[in-house]
Amino acid sequence: MKKKKNDTRDRILEAAEELSRELGPGNVSLEAVAARAGVSKGGLLYHFPSKNSLMQAVVEFAMHRFAAALDEPAQCCGPDGMLAAYIETFLEDRACRAKPPSAILAALAENPGLLDPIRTHERTFLDRIRANARDPRQATMIYLALQGIRCMEIMNVQVLSPQETAEILDHLRRCAEEVREETPRA
Repeated sequence: MKKKKNDTRDRILEAAEELSRELGPGNVSLEAVAARAGVSKGGLLYHFPSKNSLMQAVVEFAMHRFAAALDEPAQCCGPDGMLAAYIETFLEDRACRAKPPSAILAALAENPGLLDPIRTHERTFLDRIRANARDPRQATMIYLALQGIRCMEIMNVQVLSPQETAEILDHLRRCAEEVREETPRA
């Protein structure tokens, strides 16, 4: 029974995230989420009693999914494994999605206080990257460059052409690979 409950909850969260991407963060309604997830509005409200609780859960869902995607590659790849896994996950996410993730904006539109867990998550993640990096400053710069690209896409204020962005991403990937190759294995 609990698995079915979690499946329904995950379907609702995925539907809310998809609608946030498609319609824009301010246009997500509980009715539309329920319809997309294939549940009644009452079923949605059983899991998420308010739009605010839904948006908070969407943000947490996205953060947990992101962290899970990085855990295995980061653990098996040694020093700089976390950074390499982050770059690959970032590139895969961009390749799979037509629009940038806007769950954060959807949540922010509903409740600016939801930035606190995001800030904590990102700080913890950056600390993990730096702790695993041979050159923490370079790892921080790569992290910030990727975050800058993501923020420009989320805000729809890209100042780089798609080709320029691709060149920068390729350069960041090569930088991370060079650092991994230059340092002798223990």
